[in-house]
Amino acid sequence: MTTPAAPVTRKVDRVADKVHLGPTPMSADSSMIIAPGANAWTDPFLVMGEEFVTEPGFDWHPHRGLETVTVILDGALEHGDSLGHAGVIGPGDVQWMTAGRGIIHREVAARSEHAHILQLWVNMPADRKLAPTRYQDLRAGLHAVHTEPGVLVQVISGETGTVRGPALNHWPILGVMITLDPRTGYRQLLAGDERAFAYVISGRLTIGGRQVRAGQVAWSDPVSRPEEPTTLSLATGDGDEQTRVLVFAGRPIGESVYASGPFVMNTREEIEQAYRDFHSGKFGSIPRHTRLPAGA
Repeated sequence: MTTPAAPVTRKVDRVADKVHLGPTPMSADSSMIIAPGANAWTDPFLVMGEEFVTEPGFDWHPHRGLETVTVILDGALEHGDSLGHAGVIGPGDVQWMTAGRGIIHREVAARSEHAHILQLWVNMPADRKLAPTRYQDLRAGLHAVHTEPGVLVQVISGETGTVRGPALNHWPILGVMITLDPRTGYRQLLAGDERAFAYVISGRLTIGGRQVRAGQVAWSDPVSRPEEPTTLSLATGDGDEQTRVLVFAGRPIGESVYASGPFVMNTREEIEQAYRDFHSGKFGSIPRHTRLPAGA
């Protein structure tokens, strides 16, 4: 009998600091974690920002051809869309929105307070870009959980250990929030052909042999064939502070990307069609009641 090969140990290929942008018309404070326009280095991920949303928030705007993953770190975010959905997501909740063929939505601080959020844009393959629109509100208490001594892994999407996250995907994506105690290690199993990034929310740790601190994102590029397993190691040092890190991974889609504002397609012609469809009303209309009642 052939003994299975040990998983390949991954390295971190690059580490980048988030770029602080300051206040914007939509957000009390904004930072860019994954900048747009470098798809060859980030595929299948497009962009990720960190926002402190207050008033007025992100008013009605369209999307097509991508999925947005919104992680609520603190506060509460109210959302609504042109299909009539509306609700509030709070600390630990994740909203996975498939824009697909087109939607108009808004995101504002619930009850006129604030919301500290991370939002990741995930690309979709060409044959799925016009998929039906879908909202998945993934409540904190319903995430799958994997535990080891000193380690808590909340699984949003994909598999870790023996558990699978609740998110449904058009393109296979692993998404986990990992909390580690001091002097603790954890190994995340990944397929060899996946690209992974780890964004450190708080604390500091060693990822794939590189020191990474809060506000930095570490990238690990594909290293081998898909059937060859790999591991990304995370380890914390001494101290009293827990470390929280968001890890996402997925196979690069490897297709052309043509983006314009809130639309992400494969060609300029498809972008022009997206604008025509939006302006002709094919994305739906803004609901008459645009905010939830107080206390909802």
